[in-house]
Amino acid sequence: MLLRLLCLADWLRHRWRSRHEAPHLAVGRRGEDLAHRYLQRQGYTVVARNYRIPGQVELDIVAWDGPTLVFVEVKTRTSSEFGTPDRAIGREKREHLFRAAAAYLKQARVDWKAVRFDIVNVTLGERPVIEHLKDVYPVLTRT
Repeated sequence: MLLRLLCLADWLRHRWRSRHEAPHLAVGRRGEDLAHRYLQRQGYTVVARNYRIPGQVELDIVAWDGPTLVFVEVKTRTSSEFGTPDRAIGREKREHLFRAAAAYLKQARVDWKAVRFDIVNVTLGERPVIEHLKDVYPVLTRT
């Protein structure tokens, strides 16, 4: 029953946003809402959403998974016709994410050893499909 109410709330929020935001922004927000709720159900403690450091790219979700701080990039598509959403993340986007994460870590005083980068793919449809890819960027690429 609670899950149905939450799904209804997501749907209503999406309908409201779709009338007040550009269509691609409404799709992205809906994906982030679904990813946020998914991570909470998996036991993550979300500490920030849409965290932006001036001059840096936005961090979609920052959450604790036990002792590990996880930077989550959420990619949302309306279909899987052209592959999974994470295929849209290139080298330049990864570099921006690392710089934003470094700034966040400096501010939060967290060591890189306690960090992981994940991607949550959300494919919308009648029943959205959520795919969680953990530890997608090797530790050795971080500086």
